[in-house]
Amino acid sequence: MAYDSVLEKKLARKMTRAVVDFDLIEDGDRVMVGLSGGKDSWALMQLLDALRRRAPVRFTLVAVNVDSGYRDYKHDTIARTCEARGWELRIEHTSIGEIIDDKLDARATPCSLCARLRRGVLYRVADDIGATKIALGHHADDFIETLLLNLFFAGALKAMPARLVSDDRRHVVIRPLVYVSEDEARDYTQMAGLPVIGCCCPACGDLSLQRQRVKRLLLDLEREHPGIKRSMLTALGNVAGRHLLDQRLNPVAELRADVVARLGGVNVTT
Repeated sequence: MAYDSVLEKKLARKMTRAVVDFDLIEDGDRVMVGLSGGKDSWALMQLLDALRRRAPVRFTLVAVNVDSGYRDYKHDTIARTCEARGWELRIEHTSIGEIIDDKLDARATPCSLCARLRRGVLYRVADDIGATKIALGHHADDFIETLLLNLFFAGALKAMPARLVSDDRRHVVIRPLVYVSEDEARDYTQMAGLPVIGCCCPACGDLSLQRQRVKRLLLDLEREHPGIKRSMLTALGNVAGRHLLDQRLNPVAELRADVVARLGGVNVTT
C-alpha cells in the first residue's frame, strides 16, 4: 500500500500512548470498531490493524457498519474495501433514518437522537458477536468541540471520556484517537487509499448546526493562536477541581472547616 509510513508511525505512537494512558486494550480483547465509512472510522480501523500486528498483547478486530437506511448509502463500497484488506465486517441494516423522520420536528437537529439510536445498535451487536470493547473514531477535535458545546449550550463542564463503561457495566466504549487531530485522521485516510463514504443524512454538513459553528470558531482561534486546541486538550487532563463552583467537588462544610483551620481554630459564623 502506497501511503506515508512516517505519518502512520506518528499516529501509531499517539494511539499507543492513548491505549497505555487509559488502559483501552487488554490481552484477549475482541475489539468491535464502529465503521461508518467516514475518514475518522477508516483511520481508526487502519491504525488498530497496524497496532494489532505489532502490539505485545493479542487482540482481534471486527468492523461493524450501521446502515441507517438512507437510499444512496454506499455500504457495498465499505464491504469491498474490508474484504480487500482482510478485515472482518458485519453490516447491520436499520431504519434509523425513518425513525428520526417520524420522531423529530422538521426544525430539530437529528444528531443527538441518531447517535443514541446507533449506540443502541452497537451495544446489541457487541453482545451478538462477543465483543469486549467498542472502539469509536472520535478524535482530539471532537473532544474539544464537545467541551465547548457543553460549556456554551448545556451549562456543563464536560467533554467525553477516552474509556467509558456503560451504566449497566456490560459494555466498554474506547476512543483510541483521542490524541490524533482531525487533520491527521483526514491525511492518513487519504494516504492509505481508503474511500470516504458520506452518511447521506440530509443534516450532515449543515453549517447552522451548533457543532459546525464551534468548529469554525476553533479554526479561527487556531489560526490566530497556533496550539490553542492542543492546550485545550491538555486542559481536559489537568482539572483543578478546587477552582470550580461545583459543590459536589467543594462541599460548603469542608470549605468552612478549611477556613476555620487556617484561622487557628477560631470558628467564624455568619
